[in-house]
Amino acid sequence: MILTKDAFGEDFIWGVSTAAYQIEGAHNSHGKGPSIWDVFVEKKNKIFQNHTGDIACDFYNHYIHDLELMHSLNILNYRFSISWSRILPDGTGKVNQLGIDFYNRLIDLSLELEITPWITLYHWDLPHALEKKGGWRNRDIKEWFGDYVTICVKHFGNRVKNWIVLNEPTVFTAAGYFFGIHAPGKKGLGNFLSAVHHASLAQAHGARIIKSIQNDSVVGTTFSCSHIEPFTNRDKDIVAAKKADALFNRLFIEPLLGLGYPTDDVKILNRIEKYMQQNDENELKFNMDFIGIQNYTREIIRHATFVPFLRAKIVSAEKRKVEMTAMKWEVYPESIYHILKKFNAYSNIPPLIITENGAAFPDRLENNQVDDPKRVQYLQDILKQVFRAKQEGVNVNGYFVWTFLDNFEWAEGYHPRFGLVYVDFQNQQRIVKSSGHWYADFLK
Repeated sequence: MILTKDAFGEDFIWGVSTAAYQIEGAHNSHGKGPSIWDVFVEKKNKIFQNHTGDIACDFYNHYIHDLELMHSLNILNYRFSISWSRILPDGTGKVNQLGIDFYNRLIDLSLELEITPWITLYHWDLPHALEKKGGWRNRDIKEWFGDYVTICVKHFGNRVKNWIVLNEPTVFTAAGYFFGIHAPGKKGLGNFLSAVHHASLAQAHGARIIKSIQNDSVVGTTFSCSHIEPFTNRDKDIVAAKKADALFNRLFIEPLLGLGYPTDDVKILNRIEKYMQQNDENELKFNMDFIGIQNYTREIIRHATFVPFLRAKIVSAEKRKVEMTAMKWEVYPESIYHILKKFNAYSNIPPLIITENGAAFPDRLENNQVDDPKRVQYLQDILKQVFRAKQEGVNVNGYFVWTFLDNFEWAEGYHPRFGLVYVDFQNQQRIVKSSGHWYADFLK
């Protein structure tokens, strides 16, 4: 079966996603303050080949050409994030007007080109000045974030209706505050649990602020999700998979829906009570207009006696000898079907939008062209699974490809290329890959 865009219905939203730190560059230009990522990339051996996002795709200076390219590829929805430290160099206090001006130009040109902006308010680049005060471990971040959200909505809300509060809180709290492999590089259970609770509070608080200022806004938040399966049918592996599922997929959605943290399956989460205050359970809840689903793969989990707290570990795709992407993630398009079904099963869940999905493959530039048949196949297979879920009654209303441009991919640096558009990082040349041409034809 060859799927067409029309099969998904007239109101289905099609787009692409990017994130400020991964593409903008201009890391210290025009009044921008340092973010935790600006600081983290300076540490030796934290990032692949010590790459940094200082220049990245230089989108800050190339946005006009990039938006025109997006328009030429029939892309009508663009999800991008705002750099908190470009707006508030110290995280709070004085607003940087030059930062406001940049996003005003970006929004205005998007609308001129009939591209609808979808703004992510927090995509991992916390102002370094706030991390020095404890960052996500400090309960005051709820108010700091609220002030920043207020500024964004007041400056941009007359033209922007679609808002995403947080990007993948499970990832930025776990990778940044438990494992230390992402900025700000903190480790330990206490750091992680406090960051989780304060991010959960900020998520609902930010959404409430948007609605209070702009009643007709469309507000959501995004979650990273992986379909989880046990390695064997042994009871121990099944229990381990259940714990992993609670942490990977349920940790932030359930408090938001008023179900509390999934403490029954992961007992260590009971320690989060240490950071809770009176009425916090109500403060965690908010009726979002949509939930953003971000899925790339599945994880196979087995029992592991020596893994502290969880007694579970991932059996890597490499060990299982299955087809992989450049991120060493299993190519398993059915994962997105299972995740959509899983989230749709919550009784009070709002509509779902896939706000990120894509694949990194080792793209090669030859004769000024990039042929990436594996990515084309991946996208086609994913959309079949999305359509399958939709036909079975799942309320899924949109799909955004990650990502528009090859970019700085966090700890992996510039090695994995996820873009529909190839970027030569030496000269900032853009070349539309065959997957970009395929998506343009699909959207036509």
